[in-house]
Amino acid sequence: MNGIVPSSIGQLRELTVMYLHGNSWEGVISEIHFSNLTKLEFFSLRLSLKKQSFHFHVRPEWIPPFNLKYIDISNYDVSPRFPSWLRTQKRLRNIILKNVGISDTIPEWLWKLDINWLDLSRNQLYGKLPNSLSFSSTAYYGDFPCSFNVTWLFLGNNLLLGPIPSNIDDSSSLEVLHVSGNLLNGNIPTSIDKIKYLIVIDLSNNQLSGKIPKKWNNLNQLYAIDLSKNKLSGGIPSWMCSISSLWHLILGENNLIGELSSCLQNCTELYSLELGNNRFLGEIPKWIGERMASLKQLRLRGNMFTGDIPKQLCRLSHLHILDLAVNNLSRSIPQCLGDLITLTSMALLQIEFDDDMTYASYSDHMELVLKGQDMVFESILPVVNLIDLPSNNLWGEIPDGITNLSKLSTLNLSRNQLIGKITKNIGGMQGLETLDLSCNYLLGPIPPNMSSLTSLNHLNLSHNLISGLIPTINQFLTFNDPSIYEGNLGLCGLPLSANCSNPNDQNHKHVKDEEEDDEDGWYMTWFFLIMAMGFPVGFWAICGSLALNKSWRHAYFQFFDETRDRLFVFIIVNMARLKRKIERIGAHG
Repeated sequence: MNGIVPSSIGQLRELTVMYLHGNSWEGVISEIHFSNLTKLEFFSLRLSLKKQSFHFHVRPEWIPPFNLKYIDISNYDVSPRFPSWLRTQKRLRNIILKNVGISDTIPEWLWKLDINWLDLSRNQLYGKLPNSLSFSSTAYYGDFPCSFNVTWLFLGNNLLLGPIPSNIDDSSSLEVLHVSGNLLNGNIPTSIDKIKYLIVIDLSNNQLSGKIPKKWNNLNQLYAIDLSKNKLSGGIPSWMCSISSLWHLILGENNLIGELSSCLQNCTELYSLELGNNRFLGEIPKWIGERMASLKQLRLRGNMFTGDIPKQLCRLSHLHILDLAVNNLSRSIPQCLGDLITLTSMALLQIEFDDDMTYASYSDHMELVLKGQDMVFESILPVVNLIDLPSNNLWGEIPDGITNLSKLSTLNLSRNQLIGKITKNIGGMQGLETLDLSCNYLLGPIPPNMSSLTSLNHLNLSHNLISGLIPTINQFLTFNDPSIYEGNLGLCGLPLSANCSNPNDQNHKHVKDEEEDDEDGWYMTWFFLIMAMGFPVGFWAICGSLALNKSWRHAYFQFFDETRDRLFVFIIVNMARLKRKIERIGAHG
């Protein structure tokens, strides 16, 4: 529905429930709309996005004719001051005033109400937290208190500051503590361990420091822990590994350090593991793929992980977000990534929750890099399908198997050392919207079937060795920015200035075609040369001392394989650089 809420609704004397949410109202709802609603108990006025053309306006001294049990006003302007008329509502159990433009402190009288659910998030509530609190249902001692009976508390995205009270454990009935996006500082109090019914703790996006408490052994019902975007240091404490019910472990954007503890493999029900932008090091554990079968989102970007991408990750049949960008990963991209079932299946992604109340207690979100920009995804996160591997030391060719991922929407392999041609079957990735292969050593032409990627809206092939004519049909007609092709001296056609119809360009194209025909010859020549060099060394090594020592023999073969791969990549990369120099000399000549 839309339009103005009729004032005659205030004459419905027997009305007990008024739900006006999910509509596009305009104008003002005021006291006259409630004038004779003496039996009203439930009132809801909610919109998915804030609407500036509709306001909830009553006088500060207004005394309503009703006595509510439940009120929900979300995404509508109410008043800069906290609504004082709520003080008269002695039966209130649930108060939701979310994103309603309140810029005030939380009044003392609010905590004298016997509230079960309080949501004041996304306002401009301010105040300094006191050094100590004594929670009760009849007393109030500061700007960040809790009623004894509050079970769900949402104060996120306000301007509250100061430390979290050390005696917060006095609020023993608390199940959800959500104070993200404020200005809270100091350490996380160890006393939170005594809130034994806690299922969600979200302290993210504050200025908390120190280490994560080592002993929260009583919090065995937690299903979401979000401590991201703080200044926390140290490692991941072992108690987190003993919570079998844990679905979300979000610790990104801190100063956490060290190798990932093997005890984390006990978190077998994890749905989302977010450890990005910390200082974790070592190899990515294989047990992530072996033990965390329910994992759907894995974000480890911005750390110091080394080694290869474990093939065990390919076993994660529910995985739809894999973000390993900005690490020191090496070797080739596993061919088996093309077996990720969720990204190949045509079935819709579904999220399973125990019930609606559990889902409402924590809103899953993740910050990802798409199209070169940091973007925060919340409600649509379950349908974001992404593989993000840029800024590593990955080498080898792009695996053909990756083209099986027909539901993948974002693929970023930029700033690595990838060689070879763009896989000719890339046209099968019909769900692809973003493709970034820039800053590698890719050769050959742009595959003709790339023009069949009709969903593609962001492309970057710059700074490679790609040659030939840029396609001029379908999506390629919309790619008018020449920077997405720059650094490929063999490319011609719009939007580049090099015109393939010129004789010189035709000759240039002919030379490129000949070079393309010789590419396989170059590969085979250097391959056999390397093998010829390695044979006598390997022969005498095997027949000599290594034949007498099994552990040396295994270590040698591993070292030799890695050295051969690195030498192969080194030769190909330097040959590519030499070709670039020759082309530049020819172009200037």
